[in-house]
Amino acid sequence: MKRLQAFKFQLRPNGQQEREMRRFAGACRFVFNRALARQNENYEAGNKYIPYTKMASWLIEWKSDTETQWLKEAPSQPLQQSLKDLERAYKNFFQKRTAFPRFKKRGKNEAFRYPQGVKLDQSNSRISLPKLGWMRYRNSREVVGEVRNVTVSQSCGKWYVSIQTEYEATEPQHESTSIVGLDAGVTKLATLSDGTVYPPVSSFKVNQRKLARLQRKLSRKIQFSANWQKQKRKIQRLHSHIANIRKDYLHKVTNEISKNHAMIVIEDLKVSNMSKSAKGTTERHGRNVKAKSGLNRSILEQGWYEMRRQLEYKQLWRGGQVLAIPTPVRSALAVVIQQRKTGSHKVNSSALNVDIQRMLISTGHVTF
Repeated sequence: MKRLQAFKFQLRPNGQQEREMRRFAGACRFVFNRALARQNENYEAGNKYIPYTKMASWLIEWKSDTETQWLKEAPSQPLQQSLKDLERAYKNFFQKRTAFPRFKKRGKNEAFRYPQGVKLDQSNSRISLPKLGWMRYRNSREVVGEVRNVTVSQSCGKWYVSIQTEYEATEPQHESTSIVGLDAGVTKLATLSDGTVYPPVSSFKVNQRKLARLQRKLSRKIQFSANWQKQKRKIQRLHSHIANIRKDYLHKVTNEISKNHAMIVIEDLKVSNMSKSAKGTTERHGRNVKAKSGLNRSILEQGWYEMRRQLEYKQLWRGGQVLAIPTPVRSALAVVIQQRKTGSHKVNSSALNVDIQRMLISTGHVTF
């Protein structure tokens, strides 16, 4: 079976390369925003969506225009990839997966992608990128497989390279044969049907006061001044620190669950709907806004979607399965779990697994 995997490293560019990368990221953002503006004008005129093939001709026009000739200095492939990203954003919107495409802001998610033309020298910990030349990176692991594309991104003032590869992997066979139900929560990150409980992530709660203090300092500084930029980087580093703690903890939890169970049954939670604001409208005000805001913050802090994503790809790599079931079936499973509980909080896991299997078979969600 073919497997795609990404390897991310921190780049070590010189001053000139760093300036070039900022310019390339800015050029990609400009192309994306200008194409989106044209798409919006086209839509307001009552016309249909313009596909990538037509947008690519716009890029040729902009490079010939005297006002935007500077686009020639950037590599062509990342600019084309920006237009493909816009096309993908529109397709996701049409399929009701995401909201309508929005303009990109300067300094936020600065990145560009090379689909080809990249050379990798792992023995010397360096990579060659078009119009940037050879650049060293912090080599922390071996890159396996054939390089498919390379993404360069900036985060907290540092530059990173993500190398996506494809390689042939043997069909995995999961070491375990057990099935387990997983209930995600706020006071407990995850509760398994075998009685295992994982405590919640609290990285944001622990750093909330520090973050508020840094943001107050930022509000007192002159916008876009040197001190304002310095303070903004401090906030970005703290946000990155909070996210890294959460992701590291989720990796440890999902790795343990995936390693011990061949099938994981979870509820198909719609996190975006559950974390919507309760403010309401000017005509119809919401209720319990403060309490709902705190609940939304707690839900997002736990990273339920990220936990599900990690479980799905880890089970795929191990030969297991993640089964997301709708709420009514999940409620029935909860009854089964409750019935199997004894006077204490312990669960007879073998008998419970049999009951879960029967429940899933009877509802038509899985066959054994």
